[in-house]
Amino acid sequence: MTTHSIEHHPDLAEMRSRFERVTSTPAAQAVEALALITGLYLAASPWIAGFSVLTALAVNNLIAGLAYCLCMSGLGSAYERTHAMAWTAVAIGAWTIVAPWVIAGENDTTRSVVSNVITGCVALLLALAMSAMAGRERTPRARGR
Repeated sequence: MTTHSIEHHPDLAEMRSRFERVTSTPAAQAVEALALITGLYLAASPWIAGFSVLTALAVNNLIAGLAYCLCMSGLGSAYERTHAMAWTAVAIGAWTIVAPWVIAGENDTTRSVVSNVITGCVALLLALAMSAMAGRERTPRARGR
């Protein structure tokens, strides 16, 4: 009895080739770089924007920022195995937007709200852009049909 590995299946090879083409584009590399910068800012934002006295929100932003960096950092080099993590990054971006009200409640400050909403929107958009790249082909579509 002969067993065949899925690793050698032609469809899998084509899918890997397509993901490699997508992630090698300048747009994909720019999205990944901006996402890493956004995640690092989110992690350091309590100290940069000056709301580190809100300890629970500061810890939340630190953890969310590091998690966002981890989710988005492997996408360029191993997209075929990590593209599902981009959807986790979408959730982290959405959470970042609502976190000041959920965590800090009445103790939130204008700095914390503005920082989290802007950073969360940027993180959300970058994660959606990276998720959308999975279905995008680099070949031009046929015209005139």
